[in-house]
Amino acid sequence: MKKNNKTTIKEIAERAGVSPSTVSLVLNGKGEISGTTRSRVLEVVSSLNYTPRTPKKRATTQKTIKFLKIAKHGHTVNRDHSHFISDYIDGMSQEATSRGYKLQVLSYENVTADDITDILATSDATAVIILGTELSREDIQKIQDLHLPIVFIDTFYDLVEANFVDMNNGDAVYTVLEHLKSLGFTKIGYVGSETQTRNFALRKDAFISNMATLGLPVAPEHVLSIGSTLSSAYEDSVDALGNDIAEAYFCANDIMAYGFTKALKEKGYKVPEDVSVIGFDNLPMSITLDPPLTTIDVSKRKIGSMAITVLDELINADTMPPAVKVLVGAQLIKRASTRPKNG
Repeated sequence: MKKNNKTTIKEIAERAGVSPSTVSLVLNGKGEISGTTRSRVLEVVSSLNYTPRTPKKRATTQKTIKFLKIAKHGHTVNRDHSHFISDYIDGMSQEATSRGYKLQVLSYENVTADDITDILATSDATAVIILGTELSREDIQKIQDLHLPIVFIDTFYDLVEANFVDMNNGDAVYTVLEHLKSLGFTKIGYVGSETQTRNFALRKDAFISNMATLGLPVAPEHVLSIGSTLSSAYEDSVDALGNDIAEAYFCANDIMAYGFTKALKEKGYKVPEDVSVIGFDNLPMSITLDPPLTTIDVSKRKIGSMAITVLDELINADTMPPAVKVLVGAQLIKRASTRPKNG
């Protein structure tokens, strides 16, 4: 007899450290389950590529939406960022359930745009949401040629006829810089990465343009490029930091802020007494850092929910509508890593 290797709810429960009934409630969008528990279960579901069984009586009516968690190079889509991906999935799951869809989460690593098009060309999905964090403009254009209802999240490109739901990087960075200026800082630096991640590029562009809008100079020596993983962010920051440092730094994400802050301390600088630091993403680790990190918070659940809403409209449209590009706003979470210049 052929062995059945299908992942079970019991296996998911054991991996997530919850009961099978809790897993069932999460998968069906029911019950009073905490956001932390729901995110942990959905992350395990994603990592195991679990596909829920659909009752036969619903098979002919319930449509499937696939979420493709794509790690093209893995520098940003990795274990360090698993929490925000779980939040995306949480938002999708709840909205999909409320609209009568089945959500299937699939994870792919070290894949190209050609691999993705091959996967989708043979797929039975009604529509697709793709994590576009590590995808280039050319990747997205190639995938769009399939003419499926597709929404890309966690990325955004102008002049591309595709559907995007992403955070409003421009407004978020302006909020950061306006706050630092209000604290009395004029020498503000930027810590980013050359990793192929569209949001990093958008944040750097927004930093440069918004510094000009606020009448603040940008010193090239205060614009640093480091790795985007915990270890590389720290190691590269140690090498990048010289004797001339800014009064405050905006880091493109919390992972980089962690490594950069650690390097500052190693160089003898105190945060925030000598240097103020702000991150981006509001990962759970940000509140446990020493000092707790001031950061930008964007509702990943809202982005996931909006992606399902856009797909639902595409699925039910009589003709293919024009591309939809949605930007979700952010808020600054003020913690102890920033303080007034002369405070």
